Amino acid sequence: MSEVLAKRIRTISPSQTLAISAKAKAMKAAGENVISFGVGEPNFSTPEHIVAAAVDALEKGHTKYTPSAGLPELRRAICSKFRRDNGLEYEPSQVIVSNGAKHSIFNVCFALVDEGDEVIIPAPYWLTYPEVVKACGGVPVFVRASKRTGFKITPEQLRGAITPRTKLFIFNSPCNPTGAVYSESEVRAFAAVCEEAGIYVLSDEIYEKLVYGSVKPFSFAACSEKMKEKTVTVNGVSKTYAMTGWRVGYLAAPPEIARAIDSFQSHATSNPNSIAQYAALKALSSSEAAVEEMVARFARRRLAMIERISEMKGAYCIIPEGAFYTMLVVSGTYGKKFGSKLIENSVDFADALLDAAKVAVVPGAPFGADDCVRLSYALSMEEMLEGLDRIDAFIQSLQ
Repeated sequence: MSEVLAKRIRTISPSQTLAISAKAKAMKAAGENVISFGVGEPNFSTPEHIVAAAVDALEKGHTKYTPSAGLPELRRAICSKFRRDNGLEYEPSQVIVSNGAKHSIFNVCFALVDEGDEVIIPAPYWLTYPEVVKACGGVPVFVRASKRTGFKITPEQLRGAITPRTKLFIFNSPCNPTGAVYSESEVRAFAAVCEEAGIYVLSDEIYEKLVYGSVKPFSFAACSEKMKEKTVTVNGVSKTYAMTGWRVGYLAAPPEIARAIDSFQSHATSNPNSIAQYAALKALSSSEAAVEEMVARFARRRLAMIERISEMKGAYCIIPEGAFYTMLVVSGTYGKKFGSKLIENSVDFADALLDAAKVAVVPGAPFGADDCVRLSYALSMEEMLEGLDRIDAFIQSLQ
């Protein structure tokens, strides 16, 4: 049957977490008290003023097609956001609004990556990056970050990975899944390498507002005018404004790339949801008091999670500085048993944990970090602490 399928779709790897996710959902549906650390979205409701803007758009009949690249007023608001937050100047024609940041990432790779082009991806990485690259005919090249550097790669590692076939560097800060945040000086050092090699950069900045330490994110495109002409910046409203289900992402690109992406999107999906665009316009044009409160609550959960993990024997974490994830290093449990089942990798650990403690986590294997599992702290403090207690008890029970 696989011979019927196109080669590009056969390159996509099946999800290593699908079985565990389906199992957790089935257990919950059956009434079992499952605590999930897998969710990649804030557990807060979308702020009321944003919801009201969507309702207002509905009542005014804004339910028709918009330009394929998005509402002109939304694109202007995105330009204002880049100017205000990132010190970047773009024309609205350089901004493309898409169906979520994931869609924007696909658009960038589709526009830039040819068959056989190499795309450098720091590991651990968001699991979608390599799959999108492969779907577009590219070759993912992984550069492994060390725990000693806080899950951050170095400019020397990047330089060493570049070959004559390198087309693109995918950069994500704050990072999913590690929570690592690169400083301005670190970003500028990477930019110098990229400028020297003449490669393009996809800078995924979807978590830029979710930072907790002293290091603040810095936009790759802000390093220099030369770098700006080689960088596509991807962002969206999902994480910052608790709008994951609204599916509004956006990118800012050099004019030629923006035109190409607009043309492709016009044939692929047409415009993003019109109502969601009006909601996003309100989000980007309003006070960020709700965002600041959400970040403050995430910060408290982050500290509580780090403190509780520090008390565990047999597992530890690298302190995250951004996003709402931490990577729990569980390789110390490998070689031990849960009942008769031997734990040899992160998938085994996650599966056994779900069976034994009714706790769902995401295995690190699909992120390129099989010695870890990813925990999200985008759940209530009460659930999070109970879940961590269960994880600790499970680890101590292994033989």
